[in-house]
Amino acid sequence: MIDIDLSQPPFTLLDDMGRERVRQGVDLAYFDGDEIILEAGQPGEYVFLIHKGEVAEIDATQPAARERIGHYTQGDLFGAISILNGKSRYRFRAEQESLCYLLPRALFLELCDAYTPFAEFFRQTLAHKARLLTEQRAEGGVTMAGFMLASVNECMREPLIVSADTSIAEAVAAINEQHADSLLVGRGQSHGMITKTDLLNALVVDERGRDTPLKELGHAELITVTPEKYLFEALVIMTRHKIERVVVEEERRPVGVVELTDVLSYFSSRSYVVSLQVEQADSLEALAAASQRTPELVSALMAQGVKLRFAMGLLAALNGRIINKAWGFLVDERYHADSCLMVMGSEGRGEQILKTDQDNGLILDDRLEWPDCADRMQHLTETLIELGYPPCPGNIMVSNPEWVGTVSQWKRRISRWVEARDGDTLMKLAIMLDSHAVAGNPALLDEVRADLFAQCAGNELLLSYFARAILRFSMPLTLFGSLKRPQHGIDIKKGGIFPIVHGVRVMALERGIQPTSTLERLEALAEDGRLEPRFAEDLAEALSLFTELRLKQQLARHEAENETSSPDRVVVQELSSLERDLLREALHIVKDFKQRLSHRFHLEYS
Repeated sequence: MIDIDLSQPPFTLLDDMGRERVRQGVDLAYFDGDEIILEAGQPGEYVFLIHKGEVAEIDATQPAARERIGHYTQGDLFGAISILNGKSRYRFRAEQESLCYLLPRALFLELCDAYTPFAEFFRQTLAHKARLLTEQRAEGGVTMAGFMLASVNECMREPLIVSADTSIAEAVAAINEQHADSLLVGRGQSHGMITKTDLLNALVVDERGRDTPLKELGHAELITVTPEKYLFEALVIMTRHKIERVVVEEERRPVGVVELTDVLSYFSSRSYVVSLQVEQADSLEALAAASQRTPELVSALMAQGVKLRFAMGLLAALNGRIINKAWGFLVDERYHADSCLMVMGSEGRGEQILKTDQDNGLILDDRLEWPDCADRMQHLTETLIELGYPPCPGNIMVSNPEWVGTVSQWKRRISRWVEARDGDTLMKLAIMLDSHAVAGNPALLDEVRADLFAQCAGNELLLSYFARAILRFSMPLTLFGSLKRPQHGIDIKKGGIFPIVHGVRVMALERGIQPTSTLERLEALAEDGRLEPRFAEDLAEALSLFTELRLKQQLARHEAENETSSPDRVVVQELSSLERDLLREALHIVKDFKQRLSHRFHLEYS
């Protein structure tokens, strides 16, 4: 029996008996440098797992300069598709002396029949493989299935519903009997919510009588979810809306209530009290203490295998609440309705997990008079630094008068940027496109962004200039399509994240798509017919993979307190074979995307 490492996918999809069958059935073969291991058109007889050496995948139909389309090293696997398809589409050639484990065709097909997940591995898209990698990384605590896939209906309480004629005394008795914190008041087909606090305020503060019917009290507008929603999404919604409960509706009928305390208890990790600490912070000191715990929360989310999209949603909501509360502490309430604090860049897109540089601005109503506005914004910038948000090297902050202005001033700025079309102004347009309101009156930002779209969406020349930025950075792939392996690592932000984020941003601007999140923009572009749904899904998964690899670097840098290492560089040699495979495939998807954008916006003539 050959000793073979089966601790990586797809062999982890087999049980102990299946892996034992592999060990009993494989052989070991030697191949000389330049020897053809599997010829194009040849029936597949083995699945090859490289023990030592390197193997090239060759498309013989392409010119010599472009024929090499893949590169496999120790731990990589090839030949399975040749068996499933009946013959090999490509040629596989040893680049140097190589040793490969050989899994016979008959045994491979028997394993595929006996283990469905094992068979599906070889037919999966990048999205499915990325999910497998996430599941593989889940460790300890709440499992991926229990954490990420828990649905609302697993954690909801029975709703306490009463009629609008119910008295305050009867409502209190019902709440006590049911051990509830709130009740729903029915008015025909609609419902409103009244909490214990509302009832107490009615009796003590408003001096209402015990017999007062609930219909005379104000009802909170319902924030609702459906039973099949992920419980994690409910947590994001509660954080974003600053509420402690959501109502579960099915076919417009309330069927349950989810309380914040129940959700936090369900997830049973002390990291999740961060959101509660943010809400309860009654001073800048308390807010700073809660804000400092977000890296701990990120580490817990990653260790527990939470899908990155959900993690980004929660952290974006938390960061928004932290900044919103800081604004509330520092800015007089009389200015709130006539001003709007916006965040931009990755924070505006909801794609910043660990706190990075500040990117923010302020929009004022044209009629507002605010004499000490500049002083307040300087104080806000300094406070955000204390809360863990470093100053922006490009000075894109509310302390810079260039990023503060009335609605009319912002519209004139945008007009100048559109007309100039140089590198600096195009960058500013990109930043504004990703802007998101976190405090004050969001209608002011809506008006400014509507003007931005009106000036830009149909401007073909501007869109072409705007799209050129995707060509600024080269792909970290060799001429033959394999991963570059510099000692200091490849820049995953420049080579992978930026082309997707900016390319999708350009297409969203062209189509007048309003969401700022790259993932939401991709969904909208697929619905609009501008991208095939499968390609949009692969781009989304590629972005998630790049972001996760970058996040791992950031967390390692944070834990080691190493400010000299780059958070954007990923050392390929340190990745697992599955991670290398995913990274290579994801970068080829980005390469394809850049080619499509070049054709659409005529960048080949730039």
